[in-house]
Amino acid sequence: MAQPSIRIAHEDFGSSGRYVASLPGTEAEAELTWKSGGPGVIVADHTYAPDSLRGSGAAMALVQRLIDDSRKRGVQIIPACTYVRAQFERHPEWAELRA
Repeated sequence: MAQPSIRIAHEDFGSSGRYVASLPGTEAEAELTWKSGGPGVIVADHTYAPDSLRGSGAAMALVQRLIDDSRKRGVQIIPACTYVRAQFERHPEWAELRA
């Protein structure tokens, strides 16, 4: 059975922001927050998925969107969050984005 698609929204507050993941049919949200780390750098500082979204791929979808947006914007990432740091370790192809 196919898994429902994960929807990702990005909220940008200028010097900080967050990515929010949700699945159709549920009100639960996972989030990845970030803040400015100086010119051309963002700090991924927190990732959270409620129990109802754990194992759904929502957290990884948040990190992937962060990676995609960082490439488009030409910014590097400081992976201060343990989950984001672990994903950087698993994906050496992201090395050029690590500040």
